[in-house]
Amino acid sequence: MLRLPIGERPRWQERAQEFGFHFHTMYGEPYWDESAYYQFSLEQIEKHIEEPTEEIHQMCLEVVAKVLEDEELLRHFCIPEQHWDFVRSSWKNGDPSLYSRLDFAYCGQGPAKLYENNADTPTSLYETGFWQWLWLQDNVDRRVLPLQSDQFNSLQEKLVNRFRDLQFLTPGRELHFACCKDTEEDRGTVQYLQDCASEAGIANHFVFMEDIGCDADGFFTDMQDQVITWMFKLYPWEFMFREEFGSLLGTNNVRWLEPPWKAILSNKALLPMLWKLFPGHPNLLPSFFESELDKAADFPELVKKPIFSREGANISIVRAGDVQLLSDGPYGEEGYIYQAMHPLPKFGKSFTLVGSWLVDDLAAGISIREDENMVTQDMSRYLPHIIL
Repeated sequence: MLRLPIGERPRWQERAQEFGFHFHTMYGEPYWDESAYYQFSLEQIEKHIEEPTEEIHQMCLEVVAKVLEDEELLRHFCIPEQHWDFVRSSWKNGDPSLYSRLDFAYCGQGPAKLYENNADTPTSLYETGFWQWLWLQDNVDRRVLPLQSDQFNSLQEKLVNRFRDLQFLTPGRELHFACCKDTEEDRGTVQYLQDCASEAGIANHFVFMEDIGCDADGFFTDMQDQVITWMFKLYPWEFMFREEFGSLLGTNNVRWLEPPWKAILSNKALLPMLWKLFPGHPNLLPSFFESELDKAADFPELVKKPIFSREGANISIVRAGDVQLLSDGPYGEEGYIYQAMHPLPKFGKSFTLVGSWLVDDLAAGISIREDENMVTQDMSRYLPHIIL
């Protein structure tokens, strides 16, 4: 695994605008960065990332099955009791999912270590599935990269095929897509997914989360008063459970993407549960609930993470009881989990995180984010990669 410098493509910013990649620069800072790229060997991808990704995903599904049968564990996961049956039914009915992303610390040697599972609202789809692939093609065509350069990236193809499957599994329904207003990155992600759904032949619509209404019969509706029966929402389940209309969830025959059972996988309580069920697994870090801190006494440094958090918010390091805040944010009210410290590898000045995507239980590609701070957050740079 190497970080290598490369010249930027001429006029790439203009092409990004033409292709709808409007968030390549945010708040005056670069988000997409093509001044360098990461190079992997095929063995590194297949043995160290692809195989563990699919194995860990199956392990995570075992956690879901166990948690949903145990009320004490549901409380550990901070799932509101009034929604337990809603989440359980989703799992027992086999409600299908679309995608997930596992985040790993990986330096090119040894097993990748799981940081967390972004199973409900992972972003950076567009830049992974399309834009970095276009970057590869352009640089191979320009002979800047070797002709045999490849990329671990079947994300777009798998998304389109999965939408075709979902249409078969969800007949007779049109698909609504939703995200919040004033979130350019989220809107770009959702637009990309709409394009994939359209390519799969699915009739679809868009509505902002803030504009979803409710009719007299308790059905969710869009701005044209069309009843919503199938929805992809880039909006976390833990928010939806506490919304004004959260009491209607499960009462109005909506099929959801991601399905409600993903509330278990997108929850940091997943990490100590994985360690309980698979202790010593080479791709896992020792992790503990707050009530189990006595078991963590052998670890000189722990990372403290909120049960619910987004974009690396509210992360701390705990050393001998001393807490050092690494990132602030609005999370932590529900409690925390603790994970053994395992720093991200550092390439030059940057700490590097590998995101490994899954579509329909299959590994589908990687995204790479880097930051000069130890915690990867929403403005951390995105860099492309190749296999050589």
